Amino acid sequence: MSLDELVAVFAQNVMAQNDAIWRGDAKTGNRYAKKVNTAFDKLTAQGDVGRDALAALFMHPRMDVRVKAAAFLLRHRTEEAKAVLKEAARGQDLVSFAASEALKRWEEGTWALDPELPSSS
Repeated sequence: MSLDELVAVFAQNVMAQNDAIWRGDAKTGNRYAKKVNTAFDKLTAQGDVGRDALAALFMHPRMDVRVKAAAFLLRHRTEEAKAVLKEAARGQDLVSFAASEALKRWEEGTWALDPELPSSS
């Protein structure tokens, strides 16, 4: 699968996950969440080029997709990701809450969605 295809899979599953949650179907939402994480793992297996590809979602039409990508990319694209999350956190919905929680975890130093791997040297 190409990087663009993996980014599309990530976005599609974020949308499906949140749509399921908004319908009150957490079980289905969790299945989509696993697919989001799998797509992210495949992107990061490509190194920073995979992470950079995911950053294209910072401009996605749906805020939930932008927030999920930004939350996962805080370490790699810190300033851009924080800007996306700060914008989203201004709202009053579940996506805004998720954005504010991601920022809080980042500031606390407890964020660990994509930790830097120790160098092997």
